[in-house]
Amino acid sequence: MAAEWPETPLSDLTEPDTPVTYGVVKPGDEDPEGVLFIRGGDIADGRVLTKQLRTISKEISLQYKRTLLRGGEIVMSLVGNPGQVAIVPESLRGANIARQAALIRLRSDVDTRFVMYFLGSRVGQEALGAHSRGSVQQVINLGDLKTVRIPTPPLAEQRAIAHILGTLDDKIDLNRRMSATLEAVARAMFKSWFVDFEPVRAMAEGRDPGLPESLADLFPSRFEHSELGETPAGWKVDVLQNVLEALEVGGRPKGGVSAYATGIPSIGAESIVGLGIFDYSKTKYVPREFFEGMTKGHIESRDVLLYKDGGRPGEFEPHVTLFGDGYPFNTCAINEHVYRLRANSGIGQNFLFFWLSSEFVMEEMRIKGTGVAIPGLNSTQVKSLTTLVPATEVVKAFDAVVNPYITRLLASCKESLALVTLRDALLPKLVSGEVRVKGADRIARRTAG
Repeated sequence: MAAEWPETPLSDLTEPDTPVTYGVVKPGDEDPEGVLFIRGGDIADGRVLTKQLRTISKEISLQYKRTLLRGGEIVMSLVGNPGQVAIVPESLRGANIARQAALIRLRSDVDTRFVMYFLGSRVGQEALGAHSRGSVQQVINLGDLKTVRIPTPPLAEQRAIAHILGTLDDKIDLNRRMSATLEAVARAMFKSWFVDFEPVRAMAEGRDPGLPESLADLFPSRFEHSELGETPAGWKVDVLQNVLEALEVGGRPKGGVSAYATGIPSIGAESIVGLGIFDYSKTKYVPREFFEGMTKGHIESRDVLLYKDGGRPGEFEPHVTLFGDGYPFNTCAINEHVYRLRANSGIGQNFLFFWLSSEFVMEEMRIKGTGVAIPGLNSTQVKSLTTLVPATEVVKAFDAVVNPYITRLLASCKESLALVTLRDALLPKLVSGEVRVKGADRIARRTAG
């Protein structure tokens, strides 16, 4: 690192009465009426994952008043996702942290975002001994964290650097939220048409379905009984096997992939999370010659991918995603723990994705995937999944509406990857002083005001 800036141990930058510390040691049973608390695994991608937070009783939380959160502090995962850092959002004021997380409450003359960015940078991670995001190291020592030396340029320079990096992060976050909205709109439409059958129900009851006439005419106006209950007349209920063109798994070289740091990305079950969600730090690779020799498992654009097996005995939570348009990679393959699915032209990939990720089918997969030593789905079980087969013209109309949403979502994800790459390239140069910010005082005044 360039010796442009003086360096100060992290513990010397914190508030006098709040040293760098961890939180609740024995959280006890979850208390739905209690206090939210942050564990190590709840910190990822520069954020606190608020939707997955657990709770502890108020009584236990009060035993750890020192780590009650005000909002605006830094938290770092010591265990779980070691080295991940985030700033606590104001919405978590009054929450607490677990022993697997560290609390860093800085003095007022230190910019919190600047320190967070340094700790999350390659240089900061190496100083912690975590080496990089996604390190196999399982624990970060609290003592190492306290003594890690933080570059301390003038406050105006800290604020200017944080502003530049924060602007990139804000755009990445905007893309993330826009992608979530696009998926939610498409999913709501899918549920209306193919789960709740709202257009058919409206016409069967003599009501206006609220659709253009040309579109409304594609739907039947009555129901008939099927194994799914009342379904639109003329639509079939089948098994997944009869609408698929491809169902296959991939593979890995003998001995696994740990020896390969480059090559063709190999997608495992841990990367099947949800639409537009991918953790590049978990990417594994296979040699190109192995990839070219694979007879199955090459991912094509708009493939639907299904989590095949894994998890704790007695529990199986399926995950479904869709890759395409160069996201997350232009070329990649799956390993033996992931299914690749392609539907016939009468169903298409968008319908297939939303059907498999609908709550009805997810529950069917949960049931089929439990009760075995290694929870998961074999190919026979996947093929036997209940599948609604609507009229082809209705599926095509649905695809015409939602396909632009999926296209925009995937493009947004690719843009975010480019922004992350730019941010990660700038970050170590800015925080080390190798690259200086022009007009730092002006930027600092504007952002402070």
